Amino acid sequence: MKELSFFFDFSSPFAYLASTQVEAVAARAGATVRYRPFLLGALFKALGGPDVPLFAMPPTKQRHARDDMFRWADFHGVPLKFPSRFPINTVKSLRMILQLDEASRAPLLHALFHAAWVDDRDLNDDAVLIDIAASVGLDGAALVAGTKNDAVKAQLKAATDEAVKLGLFGAPTFMVGDLLFWGQDRLAFVEKALHGWRPRGE
Repeated sequence: MKELSFFFDFSSPFAYLASTQVEAVAARAGATVRYRPFLLGALFKALGGPDVPLFAMPPTKQRHARDDMFRWADFHGVPLKFPSRFPINTVKSLRMILQLDEASRAPLLHALFHAAWVDDRDLNDDAVLIDIAASVGLDGAALVAGTKNDAVKAQLKAATDEAVKLGLFGAPTFMVGDLLFWGQDRLAFVEKALHGWRPRGE
């Protein structure tokens, strides 16, 4: 079966927007989604870029970027509230996802994205994380405890190192075969690639 890799960090508003659409894109193409968390800040550091690219933009571009994310939310018909805690500390939430097998990741992923980008909840608060996991039928206390496990910590580092090795430079990024597409506004390209399209010159 065709596979669509979805590289994400909960810190990205555009990754949130992508998360609301990616499963429908895959379903229309008869593909499965592989959820691949990584630490966006560590990726930026490895590439020598700013920790928070939004803050490095000139004020006019920052305003446009914020306007654009709300336009896309309206276009997709999904809620969006810019969080009061930004940048978001997502280390624990990413480690929680990594403790789950592939088939179990989607419900928690959606709950965490919604908590951060709609409900303005703190993804660095253990009690909040436990509650979010419990809301989708998972043992939140066990998952939060697992975020302190050295093996889980190593998993997130390895996932981020793999993202760097593959050539990622932001989130969301999608992979179809050996083709990488960056940005939730590239989902039309992703869907076409899942149907066998390969751009000229690639």
